[in-house]
Amino acid sequence: MLSKEIKYLIGKEILLELKQKYVINGILLYLVSTIFVTYLAFDRIIDTDTWNSLFWIILLFVGVNGISKSFIQESPARHLYYYTIASPQAILLSKVIYNLLLMTILSVFSFLLFLLLMGNLVINIPLFLITLVLGSLGLASTLTMVAAIASRASNNFSLMAILSFPIVLPFLATLMKVSKSALSEVQWTGNYSFIVILLTINLTVVILAYLLFPYLWTD
Repeated sequence: MLSKEIKYLIGKEILLELKQKYVINGILLYLVSTIFVTYLAFDRIIDTDTWNSLFWIILLFVGVNGISKSFIQESPARHLYYYTIASPQAILLSKVIYNLLLMTILSVFSFLLFLLLMGNLVINIPLFLITLVLGSLGLASTLTMVAAIASRASNNFSLMAILSFPIVLPFLATLMKVSKSALSEVQWTGNYSFIVILLTINLTVVILAYLLFPYLWTD
């Protein structure tokens, strides 16, 4: 039953995205323009630390802008309708999965743009791609829950920005450590512990969101 609800709700999210193409187009325009301005500012004269920092900072801001609409764009009437037809767990998981797909696409697209404009400084491509997936999952789950909390308050976009950065920064710092290794060495030695930490953080956030979201949803 839960899997069917999640499947239909993800389909709903995709249909809404197709009807509101200006939203995803706006996110892509923001991503491309930010990376292009960065390219103009540095003109390929860039070291690995700067490359790594700029990549994740841009991706963080793109994620906040893209995922903030998860609950904010929905009216109270639509919330009530969802409340009558689906469980809160299904609603949360469907949005996390959809936002994971969105963040993965944006992450890969951002990586390709960085390779094209800023140069390829990544030595260990498989490690960096694993970091992208784990980072996409962490940002999607964390920002989705923060968006749900912010949607219950007025001036919700500002509240989401205020709440999300302190929560995401420790996770982002770990991501940058792993990706920095991918930019500097071929070996995986020393990165397994950080990958386990990222997996643990992602799992913890999803479990906590799964357990706590029903109380927020029924408020």
